[in-house]
Amino acid sequence: MTLYDNFENKIEVQFKDKLLLERVFIHRSYLNEHKSLKLEHNERLEFLGDAVLELAVTKFLYDRYNRPEGEMTNWRSALVKGESLSVESKRLGLDDLIKTSRGESKNTGKARDLILANAFEALIGAIYIDQGFETASKFILKNICYKIDEIIENQLYFDAKSRFQELSQEKYSITPTYETINETGPDHSKTFTVGVFLGKNKIAEGQGTSKQSAQLDAAANALKVWDKIELKQ
Repeated sequence: MTLYDNFENKIEVQFKDKLLLERVFIHRSYLNEHKSLKLEHNERLEFLGDAVLELAVTKFLYDRYNRPEGEMTNWRSALVKGESLSVESKRLGLDDLIKTSRGESKNTGKARDLILANAFEALIGAIYIDQGFETASKFILKNICYKIDEIIENQLYFDAKSRFQELSQEKYSITPTYETINETGPDHSKTFTVGVFLGKNKIAEGQGTSKQSAQLDAAANALKVWDKIELKQ
């Protein structure tokens, strides 16, 4: 039994096109070191999978809840955000199958999580091509939408930036500002480090693959230390 056989058993999807499944795990950087291989990286599958994921989650929420659009949009964002996808990617074993360059394979933390989140979307795209929307949707319901009760119960759908701004204005009458502190990585795979400030006081830092996601991470980290904040003039 191959690694792919084990993986297919775990996700309960048996691919008709095994080469399509193989492409899910090929990161662009791997082909840079193996240019003689006539393979395609997973970015096109990721592009498709992102759209299928959003549609399936949207339909799930529409069918299950009769709530305002804004509220369900926040719930959907919490379900499909990169952190959520990378957690499920690790749980299903994608981390053991991803093919990257030697340099990328040494990455940990947020850089690795991004690769895993993208591969999860590529997997959804591959399932959709191989077996259609019904099977892809079934996979998404089982491996993503199961978290909705926890998200609603613990209010995990709140936007960290909005919440931090609300608290800051209420307590200090100050609107937080965000400043990009550092950028690393190639143009197609940058990691941004952003600081969140109250006045001249840096409260926390965050990282992300875009300035927006780094700001959200910084705000989330600021909320974690909210009770310890002491502003200096």
